[in-house]
Amino acid sequence: MRVPSLERTGLLACILYADQFYRVAGFSPSSHVKKESNFINNEIRPRTKIGSTAVVVNGSAEKVDQETLAPPEIRLNVPEKARTVTSVCTSGTLCTQSYMDDIEGAPFGSFVDYVLDDNGNPVLLMNEMSMHTVNIQKAGEGVLVTLFAQLGGPTSSGQPAHGQDVSRCSITGTIAKIEPTAEDWDVIRMRYGIAHTYADQVMDSPKFHFYRLVPTKIYFVGGFGVSSEWVPPEEYTAATPDILAKESSRIMGRLNRDHAEDLLLTATEILDVNEVEKVRVTGVDRLGMDMRVTSRVPRRKNKLLTDEFRVGFRIPVISVEDAKSEILKVFQEAWEKKNGVTWGDDEIPGADVPVLKTAEDNLM
Repeated sequence: MRVPSLERTGLLACILYADQFYRVAGFSPSSHVKKESNFINNEIRPRTKIGSTAVVVNGSAEKVDQETLAPPEIRLNVPEKARTVTSVCTSGTLCTQSYMDDIEGAPFGSFVDYVLDDNGNPVLLMNEMSMHTVNIQKAGEGVLVTLFAQLGGPTSSGQPAHGQDVSRCSITGTIAKIEPTAEDWDVIRMRYGIAHTYADQVMDSPKFHFYRLVPTKIYFVGGFGVSSEWVPPEEYTAATPDILAKESSRIMGRLNRDHAEDLLLTATEILDVNEVEKVRVTGVDRLGMDMRVTSRVPRRKNKLLTDEFRVGFRIPVISVEDAKSEILKVFQEAWEKKNGVTWGDDEIPGADVPVLKTAEDNLM
């Protein structure tokens, strides 16, 4: 089965693609798209292929087209991930050293709100009578504290996630009061008032003060069983948070709830996994999506393996709608491959979708 070219389909292709785009905004069932426009993704997909660098597919490195440039970057680096966590979250747990009788020297955790300054440093508005503020004042200048924040819970925007399967970040550093003479004083007040509506009522009180936490150590954890790494503060400061971060949990929820069949096809046709039992999207950002695939071991049907994959976008996206469109392209190409569709020059759908195996289940 061959797909019509854009020259032959003309205006009809544009109309159908526009129809598909608006359906994408609501993540309408992809079966409707498949019936109306099997050829569309072939015509709008970028024609750049993955370059000659090895890309890992199902645990093995394979060389790709030698005629093109290097493959696109399909994963955020760790500093970007850490900066994304602290940018999306507006609250966290502040850990100070207690000076209270009977627990002196013990870690003391407090729930606090914060915003980030332009360098990614957390800024907190704290009452001078709060226990954590008292601990900081008694410790004196140069005291080290730790702020912990994680995605998906009540301390971040977006739909809540549960358990340890979320990204989190711990920032340890020195904390000090910000004086009204600070260059970014007005910016901090405005930023804090927007993020925390109650702040306008208390930030002018003599009992409340802004404090800035300047990192000396940063620790990032990607989730349960996922990579963890120390992040150099200078790399964290230079990193840019992901543009999809505040909407990623909603996108993941919709995909896992409404697109089980599409995810299964993606696992079998794009990732080449056999005996698939379950597929879930565990992350979405401007460069691609993370998928967790559980499958049965050949000749040991009672044994399950769970592997992690990265399905990259051919180009970075700049909006939520772009991300939805790129994801539906992957789903469409998986469906086309399953149903024997070929493109010009007998090219197989999904052949140039960048894929990386990020974690492998070795517990046999």
